[in-house]
Amino acid sequence: MSAISEQSFVEIVHLIQQARQKAFQAVNTALIDLYWQVGEHISRKAQSDGWGKSVVQQLADYLRKTESELRGFSAPNLWRMKQFYETYRDFQNLSTLLRDLSWSAHLHLMSKCKSMEERAVYLQVASREKWSVRELERQIDSGLYERMMLSPTKLSTALRELYPNVGQIFKDKYLLDFLHLPEAHSEGDLQKGLMADLKKFLTELGRDFCFVGEEFPLQVGGKDFFIDLLFYHRGLSCLVAFELKIDDFKPEYLDKLSFYLEALDRDVRKPHEKPSVGVLLCKSRDSAVVEYALSRTLSPALVSEYRTSLPDRTLLQQKLREFYELELGRKEC
Repeated sequence: MSAISEQSFVEIVHLIQQARQKAFQAVNTALIDLYWQVGEHISRKAQSDGWGKSVVQQLADYLRKTESELRGFSAPNLWRMKQFYETYRDFQNLSTLLRDLSWSAHLHLMSKCKSMEERAVYLQVASREKWSVRELERQIDSGLYERMMLSPTKLSTALRELYPNVGQIFKDKYLLDFLHLPEAHSEGDLQKGLMADLKKFLTELGRDFCFVGEEFPLQVGGKDFFIDLLFYHRGLSCLVAFELKIDDFKPEYLDKLSFYLEALDRDVRKPHEKPSVGVLLCKSRDSAVVEYALSRTLSPALVSEYRTSLPDRTLLQQKLREFYELELGRKEC
């Protein structure tokens, strides 16, 4: 019998992986449903019969004796199930999302999030992006929610009109703490670092981003040009060009990016694909300069910052409180 390429077996591997994922999700759904029901029962007993932590400890001891093979039903965890139920019982619109996350992920949300609005945001994004527990913890520690509230993504008018929900896909600030770059670094260092940790960069970008190439070549007339990084977004069905800048944003950067997008749409984009999107990823920027530049550009583009270290989340939370107080004061005037 002739030798068969291992590539022929890849489809079987995919089937196994899909079945394993479905089985894991089914088990997780059943577990979250169980924890919800146990939490509901304890919560109601606390209201009707005065169950407190001592009674819950007795319950844990009883379960350990009668159901010796059970795991995860210690007194602290039983109390967390009660907290889980009481946290979300008035938010039935989140019930499906609750089943998408693991119990460990829910423990992080309950302990680290300060408000129901914040938990809801992380639930939605974590479910959509299929974050691991570690990635969810990283995003919470990085103050993603606070950054989203304080700095909405800066988009051109053309981008908003072409892709109305694009604000949920792109970020105002990208956290590249995994690069371990020195404060003084070149664009080449930044690009090499992103390529070396492409998997982590894709996680930071979002689940639907697919890598196409670096220094992607474009030929216009008799000249050669190169896009720093080129991706494809499955949800938007379009190419996404990233230009990297290690200094403050300058309006002329948008002109160059617009030129690249025009070349992509004319010479690279396939007939079924939508217009290409451009992202200027800068180390810093002046918000007013960005607003002026984006208001006049006809290209579907945005300007984002990158950070190479975790921001001070406490400071972000303080700024968010000040922002809410200011907004409240404006409404009362």
